[in-house]
Amino acid sequence: MRVIGGTVKRKKLIMPKGKEFRLTTDKVKEAIFSAIQFEINEKTFLDLFAGSGQMGIEALSRGASSAIFIDNSQTAIKVIRSNLSIVGFIEQSKIIFNDAFPFLNNICENFDIAFLDPPFHSGIINKILPIIAQKINHNGIIICETSVKEALPEKYDNFLKMKSYHYGKIAVNIYRQQY
Repeated sequence: MRVIGGTVKRKKLIMPKGKEFRLTTDKVKEAIFSAIQFEINEKTFLDLFAGSGQMGIEALSRGASSAIFIDNSQTAIKVIRSNLSIVGFIEQSKIIFNDAFPFLNNICENFDIAFLDPPFHSGIINKILPIIAQKINHNGIIICETSVKEALPEKYDNFLKMKSYHYGKIAVNIYRQQY
């Protein structure tokens, strides 16, 4: 696993060990960042269900001003810390050990871009969309990585699904705020 673009392109990252961790492939990562490439500079990025932290790190490498990494696994938190140290992005980052729901229900801060990659087939994505929609800044973006078998709404609150990509068993849906 590596950073594929930006200031720390080609830096190798480590992956948490365990069956509960799933790697976002380079192909999927490239599609996501190509879709938002002109909107990431100086933005705040939320990496929810962060795992290795690779998506938030990719965002920082490509110009995001800060990233928050949330995961409920101590193994993931240790790996995220190690990866941020490898790429030198500790200062621009917050790492929080917590479940997604309590974190979102208690934080006052909003984000410009949120990346959601919960465990597949858990039903979490449709439950978390209403909460995350309230935590996104004006003109914000929500990116959801799910199984292709998980149906997501075309519209949620003031967010409209603008792009949907399928890569084998993986679906990526990008929601943009509409006014």
